[in-house]
Amino acid sequence: MVELDIHVPSAFDPFAEAQESDAPGTKEYIHVRIQQRNGKKSLTTVQGLKKAYSYEKILKDLKKDFCCNGNVVQDKELGKIIQLQGDQRKKVSHFFVQTGIAKKDQIKIHGF
Repeated sequence: MVELDIHVPSAFDPFAEAQESDAPGTKEYIHVRIQQRNGKKSLTTVQGLKKAYSYEKILKDLKKDFCCNGNVVQDKELGKIIQLQGDQRKKVSHFFVQTGIAKKDQIKIHGF
């Protein structure tokens, strides 16, 4: 028999570089959502931050910058979630990009 020297390319994983990187927020998205309460009242929720970050310190800075109240809630399925009063979606995403917590394309804003 004749042996053929054929090189079969292996499967290329375009996301392998992103998974190996230690840049903040590269593996998962940060989800910023709004929840409607009574009438005009609403809540902004932030989910998906890395566990290495101190949620309490981030919350303190967010509350100070946006002049609103908020708290950290522990959920069984989703982990820690930051809740802020009012519609703070764009401000929160701008804050995360400005402080270097996440890149602009790693933040997903949900809501009406």
